[in-house]
Amino acid sequence: MSDLKEHIQAIAKMIESGFDSDGESIQAFNYVDDTYDINYLVNADKSYKGARLLVAFGGPNIWIDTFTQTVEGYWWNERVDARYSKDEIGLDDMCEEFYGC
Repeated sequence: MSDLKEHIQAIAKMIESGFDSDGESIQAFNYVDDTYDINYLVNADKSYKGARLLVAFGGPNIWIDTFTQTVEGYWWNERVDARYSKDEIGLDDMCEEFYGC
């Protein structure tokens, strides 16, 4: 398994479980605070649908898409995606709250 795939899967697992690899609880605010960029997906009426967060760039580039519940990783010609089924850290809720500001 590639390093990128392991990293992407670890992020998806962290979102689903609410804990990092050291067993520490993750809070959405702290996670969002460390992002480099947030792109919002909105309806025609400008209501919130989801967000894409750039959490790493420059090698590899890693995005978290709260609308599709996918962690996307890119490094040169490699692309790895990992889906998560639940958002235990409240990442999407936090992004929606930030969008409303």
